[in-house]
Amino acid sequence: MDRFYSPSAFVFYGLFAFLVLASLVARFLIRSGRVGGPTAQNLADRIRAWWVMIGVLALIFTLGAGAITLFFALCSMAALREFATITHTRRDDHDGLAIAFYLILPLQYLLVYFEVPVFAALLIPVYSFLLLPVVTVFKGEVQGFLTRVSETQWGLMVCVYCVSHIPAILTLDIPFYRYSAFTLVAWLILVVQASDVLQYVWGKSIGRHLLAPRVSPSKTVEGLAGGMLSATALGMALTPITPFLWWEAGLIALTVTGFGTLGGLIMSAIKRDRGVKDWGTLVQGHGGILDRLDSLVFSAPVFLHILAWGWM
Repeated sequence: MDRFYSPSAFVFYGLFAFLVLASLVARFLIRSGRVGGPTAQNLADRIRAWWVMIGVLALIFTLGAGAITLFFALCSMAALREFATITHTRRDDHDGLAIAFYLILPLQYLLVYFEVPVFAALLIPVYSFLLLPVVTVFKGEVQGFLTRVSETQWGLMVCVYCVSHIPAILTLDIPFYRYSAFTLVAWLILVVQASDVLQYVWGKSIGRHLLAPRVSPSKTVEGLAGGMLSATALGMALTPITPFLWWEAGLIALTVTGFGTLGGLIMSAIKRDRGVKDWGTLVQGHGGILDRLDSLVFSAPVFLHILAWGWM
């Protein structure tokens, strides 16, 4: 019952209040004719998708660490599937992919859940890095060998290893912190996702100079600056629910939003290289699971390392 009165619960209450306001504003804009056509449909789809995503996150946060770990394991599986769909895999690569999906992925999350940090840190970047080429090489297909193996390894790093750092935050014991690590996971997700949304809003409002037109045609310098600074201000405003001082919260928020932006750009570059707009269609109005996780894959490991070693 205490979870309903925890700081992380009040973060979600605030998000639901914001979604109610956003829904009412969008409804007014569409009915008054100020927004119409594809833009109106896109706005409605995005708000509807946020209702679903925030609702699901709120539910799993009430169910505890096991549910959060399982949820992100399923997200990793969906993201890895999306990644594998657009990479250069052949029939001879199926054994390696099966090992990635059905052995390495669940083992990574079991190691996180049962708090075996050394093996969780080494499983994918060391042991999987060595195992996957061995499995593939015995198939005898050498054409594109390096590309195919490295793409599977990269998919595991991004979709599984990096994402698993989110539930791994729950295993940290932070001295003198009066709240649970659930609150810090909620803070991270809120700040990083707010940066994404606010970069979009600022970019549409005042964006003039494209940041990387060949990588992300809609991302602007003004949107980047406005979104990161606004999300940093949000992170500082939420200082009371963190173990940080106000200036520490600002620096950490700026750091994780910066790495989140870099993650989004890199994942966009991969999509452009493969000639696709989105990673998938699972989340209506938002593309695939990996389109929602692309900012967290870079920011989550950095945030965990700051909490574990860099901050205290």
